[in-house]
Amino acid sequence: MKVLIVDDEKSLAEIICQRLKLRSIDTDVVFDGESALQYVSKLEPDVMVLDLNMPGINGMEVLRKIKVTNPRIQVIIFTGHGSDGDELEAKGLGAHSFLMKPANVNVLISHIMEAYSNR
Repeated sequence: MKVLIVDDEKSLAEIICQRLKLRSIDTDVVFDGESALQYVSKLEPDVMVLDLNMPGINGMEVLRKIKVTNPRIQVIIFTGHGSDGDELEAKGLGAHSFLMKPANVNVLISHIMEAYSNR
Protein backbone atom coordinates (compact mmCIF):
# COMPACT_ATOMS: atom_id res chain seq x y z
CA MET A 1 0.00 0.00 0.00
CA LYS A 2 1.20 3.50 -0.86
CA VAL A 3 -0.19 6.48 1.10
CA LEU A 4 0.29 10.18 0.37
CA ILE A 5 -0.24 12.68 3.20
CA VAL A 6 -1.11 16.20 1.97
CA ASP A 7 -1.17 18.79 4.75
CA ASP A 8 0.39 22.21 5.27
CA GLU A 9 0.78 21.46 9.01
CA LYS A 10 4.23 19.97 8.53
CA SER A 11 4.70 18.59 12.04
CA LEU A 12 1.32 16.83 11.99
CA ALA A 13 1.91 15.42 8.51
CA GLU A 14 5.31 14.08 9.50
CA ILE A 15 3.95 12.50 12.71
CA ILE A 16 1.24 10.71 10.71
CA CYS A 17 3.86 9.61 8.19
CA GLN A 18 6.08 8.20 10.95
CA ARG A 19 3.18 6.34 12.55
CA LEU A 20 2.27 4.76 9.20
CA LYS A 21 5.86 3.79 8.49
CA LEU A 22 6.02 2.08 11.90
CA ARG A 23 3.25 -0.15 10.53
CA SER A 24 5.35 -0.82 7.39
CA ILE A 25 3.06 1.32 5.23
CA ASP A 26 4.89 3.07 2.39
CA THR A 27 4.13 6.76 2.97
CA ASP A 28 5.14 10.07 1.41
CA VAL A 29 4.30 13.62 2.48
CA VAL A 30 3.74 16.84 0.55
CA PHE A 31 2.73 20.14 2.07
CA ASP A 32 0.43 21.79 -0.49
CA GLY A 33 -2.11 21.05 -3.19
CA GLU A 34 0.17 21.88 -6.10
CA SER A 35 2.77 19.38 -4.88
CA ALA A 36 0.04 16.76 -4.45
CA LEU A 37 -1.05 17.16 -8.07
CA GLN A 38 2.56 17.00 -9.27
CA TYR A 39 3.13 13.86 -7.17
CA VAL A 40 0.14 11.99 -8.60
CA SER A 41 1.13 12.95 -12.14
CA LYS A 42 4.21 10.74 -11.61
CA LEU A 43 3.16 8.20 -8.97
CA GLU A 44 -0.27 6.93 -8.00
CA PRO A 45 -0.76 6.36 -4.30
CA ASP A 46 -3.48 3.96 -3.23
CA VAL A 47 -4.76 6.33 -0.54
CA MET A 48 -4.42 10.09 -0.09
CA VAL A 49 -4.99 11.80 3.26
CA LEU A 50 -5.90 15.35 2.26
CA ASP A 51 -6.31 18.57 4.24
CA LEU A 52 -8.86 21.07 2.93
CA ASN A 53 -7.40 24.45 3.93
CA MET A 54 -3.98 24.89 2.37
CA PRO A 55 -2.26 27.78 0.63
CA GLY A 56 -2.61 27.85 -3.14
CA ILE A 57 -4.79 25.03 -4.41
CA ASN A 58 -7.15 23.95 -1.62
CA GLY A 59 -7.99 20.35 -0.80
CA MET A 60 -11.43 20.38 -2.40
CA GLU A 61 -9.90 21.45 -5.73
CA VAL A 62 -7.21 18.76 -5.40
CA LEU A 63 -9.94 16.17 -4.74
CA ARG A 64 -11.91 17.37 -7.76
CA LYS A 65 -8.87 17.09 -10.06
CA ILE A 66 -7.67 13.76 -8.62
CA LYS A 67 -11.03 12.09 -9.14
CA VAL A 68 -11.00 13.15 -12.81
CA THR A 69 -7.42 12.11 -13.58
CA ASN A 70 -6.84 9.29 -11.06
CA PRO A 71 -10.23 7.99 -9.89
CA ARG A 72 -8.73 4.83 -8.31
CA ILE A 73 -7.01 6.88 -5.60
CA GLN A 74 -9.03 6.67 -2.39
CA VAL A 75 -9.12 10.11 -0.72
CA ILE A 76 -9.66 10.72 2.97
CA ILE A 77 -10.35 14.32 3.88
CA PHE A 78 -8.59 15.14 7.17
CA THR A 79 -9.26 18.72 8.18
CA GLY A 80 -9.61 21.02 11.14
CA HIS A 81 -11.82 23.53 9.33
CA GLY A 82 -14.58 21.54 7.69
CA SER A 83 -18.34 21.83 7.82
CA ASP A 84 -21.29 19.56 7.07
CA GLY A 85 -21.46 21.25 3.67
CA ASP A 86 -17.79 20.47 3.03
CA GLU A 87 -18.38 16.84 3.98
CA LEU A 88 -21.32 16.56 1.58
CA GLU A 89 -19.34 18.21 -1.22
CA ALA A 90 -16.29 16.00 -0.63
CA LYS A 91 -18.32 12.81 -0.58
CA GLY A 92 -20.19 13.97 -3.69
CA LEU A 93 -16.82 14.37 -5.41
CA GLY A 94 -15.84 10.83 -4.43
CA ALA A 95 -13.99 11.15 -1.10
CA HIS A 96 -13.91 7.89 0.80
CA SER A 97 -14.33 9.54 4.20
CA PHE A 98 -14.23 12.85 6.03
CA LEU A 99 -12.44 13.16 9.38
CA MET A 100 -12.11 16.21 11.58
CA LYS A 101 -8.85 17.08 13.34
CA PRO A 102 -7.85 16.34 15.93
CA ALA A 103 -8.54 12.67 15.45
CA ASN A 104 -6.87 9.70 17.03
CA VAL A 105 -4.15 8.44 14.69
CA ASN A 106 -5.46 4.90 15.10
CA VAL A 107 -8.87 6.04 13.81
CA LEU A 108 -7.18 7.64 10.81
CA ILE A 109 -5.20 4.46 10.18
CA SER A 110 -8.38 2.34 10.30
CA HIS A 111 -9.92 4.66 7.67
CA ILE A 112 -6.78 4.30 5.54
CA MET A 113 -6.94 0.50 5.76
CA GLU A 114 -10.65 0.51 4.90
CA ALA A 115 -10.09 2.87 1.96
CA TYR A 116 -7.29 0.65 0.68
CA SER A 117 -9.50 -2.43 0.85
CA ASN A 118 -12.20 -0.60 -1.18
CA ARG A 119 -9.76 0.27 -3.96
